[in-house]
Amino acid sequence: MNVKQLPNLLTGLRIAMVPFYLFSLYFVRGSIGVFLALLVFVVAGITDYLDGYLARRLDCVTDLGKVIDPLADKLIVSVALISLAFEPFNLISLIVVIIILARELLVTILRKYYSARKIYLSANNWGKAKTATQMTGIIGSLLYAVLREYSFIASEYYGLIEQGIRIFFWVVTVITIVSGLSYVANRTRKN
Repeated sequence: MNVKQLPNLLTGLRIAMVPFYLFSLYFVRGSIGVFLALLVFVVAGITDYLDGYLARRLDCVTDLGKVIDPLADKLIVSVALISLAFEPFNLISLIVVIIILARELLVTILRKYYSARKIYLSANNWGKAKTATQMTGIIGSLLYAVLREYSFIASEYYGLIEQGIRIFFWVVTVITIVSGLSYVANRTRKN
């Protein structure tokens, strides 16, 4: 294997983690399933960092990588967000998930449009803030679920922590909307 293929291989691995995340939650179930889902998501986050770092470090940024890397991010984050809105978690509002996924769909359509014209767009600072807050919120929520499953948190704090998670995700939603508007505004100015 050529070392320059490693970033795209890591991106492919992140895409392959999506079914493992779902399997952990809905087939393993219980405390072990939630722990495995957290582990899968953290490993996916690490591969996200590593593939970008290696692509720049090895000077092997490819057009394919520019397309599949954001797709891999959107897949794992979307699946995790949806799972947080339903059983076994019920931690965030479905409205939050719909707004975030609508933004992701819009940006994906725009990326495809520009990609067909051989224009590859990288994330701006708002997009990076959106990704960082989404990842932080998802990992924090999954960690809370694991700690709750193993009774490391006193039950009298459940309501307070869950309210904090809901508020945090509304902040994430605002950042997501701003990043989407910023993305659209930047692209229309360039054309």
